[in-house]
Formats: sequence, structure tokens, C-alpha cells
Amino acid sequence: MKILIVDDHPLVRKGICHTLSSFGAETDEAASGVEALTKVAEIAYDLVLLDISLPGRSGLEILSQLKKEHPRLPVLILTIHSEKQYAIRAMKAGAAGYLTKDCEPEKLIQVIEHIVENGRYLSKKIMEIMADDLTCFVSQKQFRHEQLSDREFQVARLIASGRTVGQIAEAINLSVNTVSTYRTRLLSKLNMKTNAELTAYMVRKGLVE
Repeated sequence: MKILIVDDHPLVRKGICHTLSSFGAETDEAASGVEALTKVAEIAYDLVLLDISLPGRSGLEILSQLKKEHPRLPVLILTIHSEKQYAIRAMKAGAAGYLTKDCEPEKLIQVIEHIVENGRYLSKKIMEIMADDLTCFVSQKQFRHEQLSDREFQVARLIASGRTVGQIAEAINLSVNTVSTYRTRLLSKLNMKTNAELTAYMVRKGLVE
């Protein structure tokens, strides 16, 4: 089994490589989404292990492009963000599974093997979240934050975590003007006027640590 590990932290990549190698997997590494796209275009992998928080383009953006260009390649999200924050977006974008980085190494191996054999892994927690999402769909209700694009949602979470526009621009490799545009757009979609109002909403919904 050949697995590409996409994470911007070298120590994390090395730790995952060690874990997977001990179970006989062949591993490769990418420090960014752009590097991952290049490697996937050149090398045949059995699975991609993808973080969400990456420099430049987010993991969700990379996931969407990977599934568009390589629809049969399974992508497992491995992130610090809880299922409630990103799992539904990831699964809708084509992820084969979603795990948080506090899982045990044995659990990671089990999930990878399950995905390679069966195509997709849904934990009990994700199934509960998806059931709630389906209930909202059937009742024609939608949480306000679900109207946001992936990039707008990312900016919203960073604002709610206390970052300034300048800090957000540096963190996700965009200009200050572009981040300000995203802020204006997302506040309009959410029918809000201030960062404080946005922060209260995001915290109430459990969408930010």
C-alpha cells in the first residue's frame, strides 16, 4: 500500500510515516496542497492522508481538486479539527473518511484498511452529524454557516478565534484586501454586522475551539 501524507508540519509527517511503515505501508510526503497535487499527478497512490489546515490553499480546496482530477483515489482527512467543524463539508467534497489527530495509531491503521477495502469510513459521530444535516434538509432548514463557501467558512473560523485581518491574510497566504472582501461577504450571508456577533454564533454552534 502506497500512501501520501499531506501535512505542513515535518514532525507530524514523520510520526505518521513511522506509524504506517511499521504496518508495512510505503509512505511519501507533501508539505503543501500544491506539492500534493503535483505528486499525485506523477505517482500512483492507494490513498492520500490529508490535513485541512495547510499553507495557501486549504485542505478542503485540495480535496475538491483531487476528487475532480482523480475521482477513484480515496482521501482520508486527518486533522486537529473536530468532526462537528468540518466533517460534513469534507464528506460532501468526496472524502473517504474523517479522523482527528488525537486518535490512536491502531485506529488510523484500521480506518485506512477499511477505506482501501470498502471505499469509505463513517464513524458513529459522523453518521450522527450527517443525520442531523439530513433532518435539516428534509425540513428545508439550513444552518446559516452552511451558506458559506469553504474559504469563507475558513475566514469566519479564524475571525472567531480572535485573529485580525492581517493575521488571517498571513496565515492563509492571501492579501489583506482579499480577506476583508471575504469578511464582508460572509457577514452579509450570515446577516451579521460585527466580528463579535460572528464569534458568538460560531462558538454557540461549536464551530471554533
